Amino acid sequence: MATSAMRGLQLTSQPARFRDGAEDHLEDVGLLEAYDRMERGHGMEQDGERGETATIEVRVTGMTCSACSSAVEGAVGFVDGVESVSVSLLQNRARVVFDLSVAQHSDITNAIEDAGFEAEILEDSSISESKSQKSLTGQFRIGGMTCAACVNSVECILKKLPGVKRAVVALATSLGEVEYDPSITTKDEIIVAVEDAGFEASLIQSNEHNKVLLAINGLLIDIDFHLLESILKDVRGVRDFSINKITAELQIIFDPEVAGLRSIVDSIETKSNGNIKLKVQNSYARAASNDAGQSAKMLRLFISSLLLSIPVFLLKVVCPKIHILSSLLLMRCGPIPFGDLMKWGLVSVIQFYIGKRFYIAAYRALRNGATNMDVLVCLGTSEAYIASVCALLYGSYTGFWPPTYFETSAMIITFVLFGKYLEVVAKGKTSDAIKKLVELAPATALLIVKDSGTSIEKEIDALLIQPGDVLKVIPGSKVPVDGTVVWGSSHIDESMVTGESAPVKKEVSSPVVGGTMNLHGLLHVHATKVGSDTVLSQIISLVETAQMSKAPIQKFADYVASIFVPTVVGLSFLTFMGWFICGSLNAYPESWIADSSNCFVFSLMFSISVVVIACPCALGLATPTAVMVATGVGAKHGILIKGGDALEKAKQIRYVIFDKTGTLTQGKAQVTNTKLYNGMETGEFLTLIASAEAGSEHPLAKAIVDYAYHHLFFDNISASQDEKRLAKEARSSKWLLEAQEFSALPGKGVQCFINAKKMLVGNRKLLNENRVAIPEEAENFLVGLEESSKTGILVAYDDVLVGVLGVSDPLKREAAIVIEGLRKMGAEPVMITGDNWRTARAVAKELNIQDVRAEVMPAGKANAVHSFQKDGSIVAMVGDGINDSPALAAADVGMAIGAGTDIAIEAADYVLMRNNLEEVITAIDLSRKTFRRIRLNYFFAMGYNVVAIPVAAGALFPFTGIKLPPWLAGGCMALSSVSVVCSSLLLRRYRKPRLPAILDME
Repeated sequence: MATSAMRGLQLTSQPARFRDGAEDHLEDVGLLEAYDRMERGHGMEQDGERGETATIEVRVTGMTCSACSSAVEGAVGFVDGVESVSVSLLQNRARVVFDLSVAQHSDITNAIEDAGFEAEILEDSSISESKSQKSLTGQFRIGGMTCAACVNSVECILKKLPGVKRAVVALATSLGEVEYDPSITTKDEIIVAVEDAGFEASLIQSNEHNKVLLAINGLLIDIDFHLLESILKDVRGVRDFSINKITAELQIIFDPEVAGLRSIVDSIETKSNGNIKLKVQNSYARAASNDAGQSAKMLRLFISSLLLSIPVFLLKVVCPKIHILSSLLLMRCGPIPFGDLMKWGLVSVIQFYIGKRFYIAAYRALRNGATNMDVLVCLGTSEAYIASVCALLYGSYTGFWPPTYFETSAMIITFVLFGKYLEVVAKGKTSDAIKKLVELAPATALLIVKDSGTSIEKEIDALLIQPGDVLKVIPGSKVPVDGTVVWGSSHIDESMVTGESAPVKKEVSSPVVGGTMNLHGLLHVHATKVGSDTVLSQIISLVETAQMSKAPIQKFADYVASIFVPTVVGLSFLTFMGWFICGSLNAYPESWIADSSNCFVFSLMFSISVVVIACPCALGLATPTAVMVATGVGAKHGILIKGGDALEKAKQIRYVIFDKTGTLTQGKAQVTNTKLYNGMETGEFLTLIASAEAGSEHPLAKAIVDYAYHHLFFDNISASQDEKRLAKEARSSKWLLEAQEFSALPGKGVQCFINAKKMLVGNRKLLNENRVAIPEEAENFLVGLEESSKTGILVAYDDVLVGVLGVSDPLKREAAIVIEGLRKMGAEPVMITGDNWRTARAVAKELNIQDVRAEVMPAGKANAVHSFQKDGSIVAMVGDGINDSPALAAADVGMAIGAGTDIAIEAADYVLMRNNLEEVITAIDLSRKTFRRIRLNYFFAMGYNVVAIPVAAGALFPFTGIKLPPWLAGGCMALSSVSVVCSSLLLRRYRKPRLPAILDME
């Protein structure tokens, strides 16, 4: 079952879904592999002098729990030359990276065998992770997309590339994630394909190698750049690099298996004699800078267009009413009046210089067989511009001067740019959650370096920290990375992760999480996880990936966007033809076209208004902006959502299935009753059962070991400090007996051999299978425990029952009210447990849960989930342990308690970081409010187009005389997409529901 400490937290950006194999044994489930690299030979590493490295996989036999895997990691980690070791408990394998010039294969197997396990090197296991992967996943930044049609175009292009297995593109974040086969296509070919389609593309990161961008200080002339290039070619671990002389930036791709980033930076600075200084550029900070640059660029374009449009507007409206200015404007410059010539020149700059971005984007879309908003803008403004130019040329040739509409083109572009600027600013606010998470990590850290027996403190960039570093954390500063305290004591505010405001005491060997605040006391922290492996980085990655995902409801918007522009162009043509034919047949009075000189221009203005007022962007932004804000709000409340699919399903959950132990209960079991049989003494009994349970990670096993220890060592000892120290020494000594052939039996208990006699600790099923008789007295005692909501544990030694333990695991304080709250929300709570029926029914009665499933094995939990899904109901599973992971994966919506195990978190769709059941209600409520907002966004977007297009086409003109000028239509179009984004931003005001309010619901 789950551990209660947060040190087990490991998040992944992509949930592993194994629905079809949910019934398989848990040994088939792969653990998340996290590499904890330990820095050895500090001086040798700084010089970058290391031998050839090798990677092997070793089958390890005899591991039964995470303590065993930790023992193997520790034993192998102390072998000279070993750079990293990762042990998978469920797969019984160890992966070791080591220096062939220092260590041999036999050294590693000997270390494992000396630790008490059997080791066998797997054949052909010398692999390199970055080269052996069948597929790679790369994240790309894609620029130039303006609406959902652009997204569809880019996705289609990427999916058509040979070797590409999956491609997802997000409009709101301008990011694309591509899974591809590196043996068929490369990241460069992907970038070229996107650029050939008319968009901008650049690689952000890939799981093949680490990519980093460094700012260069000290380069002045070409010879310095040549020096840097020559140094980089000789630096070990650097796979590729590129230097941008204009921005003074260095981009390198390196293999972390060969060299750490700090080693590479130190090597470059040392070989340049300190003339070249490098600073790591944070990718998130750079993305924020790009967003700021884009909004600044859009603002410059808008201001430039506005400054040029104002004179055009004055020349059209104000100047003709002033006699002196009117006479001046009528003066001829050749055959064309001076005023018209000025408007022509000013609008030409707006149309073709400031507005060239619309032409470029429209060309890209049309070249790829797609259409978007830019096509509509270009079509509408070009019609107005060309019609005005033709009117001038016609007047200069015939002397009859039709009205011009230069101001229409200018004002449309100005309004659209203004709307785009507001949209960029608003979209930037949807990613505030990630920005705030990034700001939690400190920029620098104090590295403790040992030199000639003395310790030297060195301030380094936090992004250059490597596993194995020892860091100094002073009071009032943030912990730079995940690690373990090796010296000092203090209290740390971990509310960032746990949501609990109470400070947590940290002593030697205590785990710490990067980004948390050290309140008081000095700490030395040994870095264990850095970069993308830290909890904070994985939370950021999870939120970012969720924001990239598409909810199923967005398929509707994508389909509408694909046919929207051709439909609008068709309606525009029908509008023109309808008004023009009616005018030619004198179907409406001539007074209607008095301001337009003829029915052609009169019809053309309606046609242009239809083209300009239609807005596909609003449809494209309706879902992604809401999902982005919702995932950010969820992270703020300690709920990590793994995608839009999970967010959409959660809104219609009908059944919520709860695991009992560690989910509904506190997971802090306590032994409350002990009854012995066959004359065995209490001390002997407790020593035997503690020795048997010491190898198990189950919460009940830990409770038994703690109970035995306290009974044996504390009951007869006072609370003085010296006596407590003696007790600790007693515990660290060999007070436990050796348990041989230990095996944990899921859903039953444990069995082993102690003193060559068989030891069984578990439930009735375990003893019945081993044909151990249970006396009537023991059975009655066991039934009494179960009816009082306690778990009874039977203990047999040498095939004879020797005792029964009663263990109580208190319910969480909020459990009962959460169960009732879910029922009020329309979701039926269900409890499923491997415990016996009497205990399960007693707990269910206390919580008022009607549907209970007891004595269920791990694979059976997944089957139970499937049984609720048969009628098409949406089922949520809330759990925290490894035995819950098949059910979490099988459920439509899996919710993992944040203090749970790695694999449970990997299999879930929601991670409830704060280990509080109230967050289940918050997750469902947030999902429902998000999709209400998405529906409202679609209502705005669809309603706007349904109403605006007929008005622009002149549907009201015959009855009310209301006519929408093209420039005003452009303003309406610009504000429509902004209104949708602002509607999504209102989700930032979300407040989690108060349970009393939920209970008052009808």
